[in-house]
Amino acid sequence: MANLDQFSLHAGDAAPDFALPGVDGKTWRLADFREAKFLVVTFWCNHCPYVQGWEGRAIALSKEYASKGVQFVMINANDAQAYPDDGMDRMKARAAEKGYPFPYLRDESQAVAHAYGALVTPHPMVFGPDRRLIFQGRIDDHHEDPSGVHERYLAAALDSAIAGRTVEPAERPVLGCSVKWKP
Repeated sequence: MANLDQFSLHAGDAAPDFALPGVDGKTWRLADFREAKFLVVTFWCNHCPYVQGWEGRAIALSKEYASKGVQFVMINANDAQAYPDDGMDRMKARAAEKGYPFPYLRDESQAVAHAYGALVTPHPMVFGPDRRLIFQGRIDDHHEDPSGVHERYLAAALDSAIAGRTVEPAERPVLGCSVKWKP
């Protein structure tokens, strides 16, 4: 688990800009999401069991909150040479197989992951209309079994933000596989 003192961005910090290729062949920029009231940027990958455990719930949340002005985007920055399952071809296959309703982007240089301070996969961050950070933490409290979930951290943060309330707490420890940095 990555603790709060390890975060690089904190509530109120601006979302770093990016221009990354997606599995759809398009280059996506932060500005492409300007129509979304809230943007959930999540550092993601294919091979991590935590990502796989939360994958269905992330897809469901993306669909559930789309009509409320929330856009999800997943970014994979893992070293694809050391972890071939995280290369673009496998990302395309995974997105198609699982029916991802969100852009899935490749951060080959890992510069975007560094700018956001990504610690693990998954590492979700919620940015408000001004693209300032309002929450980062886990999707919920039980990655292995949806029936064991007692607290839906990401959904609660989105509900508070949509209602115009301050998200409290704005930060929760993240849990997942470490980002696979290049040597």
